[in-house]
Amino acid sequence: MILTLTGENNFDLRQALRRLVDDFCQEHGDLALERIDCEEAGIERIRESITSLPFLAAKKLVVLSKPSTNKQFTEQAEQILDDTPETTDVIIVEPKPDKRTAYYKFLKKNTDFKEFPELDSNGLAKWLAETAKARQGSIKPADARYLVERVGVNQLLLSNELEKLLLYSPDISRQSIDLLTEPAPQSTIFELLDAAFAGNTKKAAALYAEQRALKVEPAQIIAMLAWQLHVLAIIKASGDEPAEQVARSAKLNPFVVRKSQGIARRLSLAELRKLVGDLLQIDIAMKRTNIDADEALQHYLLAIAR
Repeated sequence: MILTLTGENNFDLRQALRRLVDDFCQEHGDLALERIDCEEAGIERIRESITSLPFLAAKKLVVLSKPSTNKQFTEQAEQILDDTPETTDVIIVEPKPDKRTAYYKFLKKNTDFKEFPELDSNGLAKWLAETAKARQGSIKPADARYLVERVGVNQLLLSNELEKLLLYSPDISRQSIDLLTEPAPQSTIFELLDAAFAGNTKKAAALYAEQRALKVEPAQIIAMLAWQLHVLAIIKASGDEPAEQVARSAKLNPFVVRKSQGIARRLSLAELRKLVGDLLQIDIAMKRTNIDADEALQHYLLAIAR
């Protein structure tokens, strides 16, 4: 067996790799496993591991981490893998291969190729529901989406939060989510901007106070606002392109793009440029003078709301 694991969903990829390795070692023993970091290992070391017979075991498993970083391997991959004996299984881990290369096309055509794409908000909500069920619990689809919106799209963090919620109660509710989880700062910054652009000054002020209560410093808020404005600029520049295409081109999560499109539609490019310039002036003033950063940022948000 020669298996390729690829894709930007590092969580699912690592989970799949762990299951494969655990199953193999349970049957053949830990001594039958070889892990090779191809950024460090030379081509002869890689070749010898793949083509040599197992020692004191019926089979062995060779896990190659990022072999595309080894130019010699990519040039000789077809020959080396063709020489793999039946007693050896190979797992090739390539999180972000160059899809334009002959090496990538060879792997896709000639190996058991499994791709793990990043999940959008709907995909994450579905995954949460399935994972909760597998762990003898349950979460309603609407509550799963709420958890994603509250915590963010980091799948490892979501997994940890799900485990905590299931320990509290196997039937996860919105009440238990509010009780046991903290809103992710990045998600709240979006809500903060959304409230400001909607003219909801009361909500914008409350969300800003919430950020400060979470001990998010003004400099961090500026950085997150800048990131959000960067996303808005990308969306504006992309015109009518679908969210998935924008996300792929800009290397953003589709969930982030879709959430930001509503704000982008309400803004002109001139208004967006002014927002960026005004935020830059606050950042410069914070570094060069003794301005009240909280007052400056709240005034910035209230100006948007007006």
